[in-house]
Amino acid sequence: MKTSILATFAVLALVSAAEARPHRHPAAPKVNAAEAERVLAPLRQAATACFAETVLSNPKATAEARAGRWYEAVGITGFLCRPEVAAMIRTHDNLYGAKTGERYFKGAYVKHLDQQLAERLQPMFARKAVASAEPPLEKASAEEPAENN
Repeated sequence: MKTSILATFAVLALVSAAEARPHRHPAAPKVNAAEAERVLAPLRQAATACFAETVLSNPKATAEARAGRWYEAVGITGFLCRPEVAAMIRTHDNLYGAKTGERYFKGAYVKHLDQQLAERLQPMFARKAVASAEPPLEKASAEEPAENN
């Protein structure tokens, strides 16, 4: 009985001593913002370009994008861009610390993705909307003299 009481006090003493120590988390690495941007910018652009290309290559995603539902459009084909997204997340983790890349992707990156896609794809949608079966003016005028002979 005496032994079990002493063992209980010993465990309680160790637990309270362990709780008294401050938790040590690795300090976030010191990052030069300009250097980090230089490294992350091409990865961010590659992911955005991938999303734009895959949205255009899928008719259902293109229809969603034309309607301004960018998040839904990316959701249809976004799995095809996993390598680009993974590279961006991994690099962000390496620069700013573990688990920061996932937060960056789901937060800041996704927040502006619809705007980036709109800037890239709206001009293409506008050109297709005015497409015509008529040949271009230059081609039509070059063919006319040949028909008159």
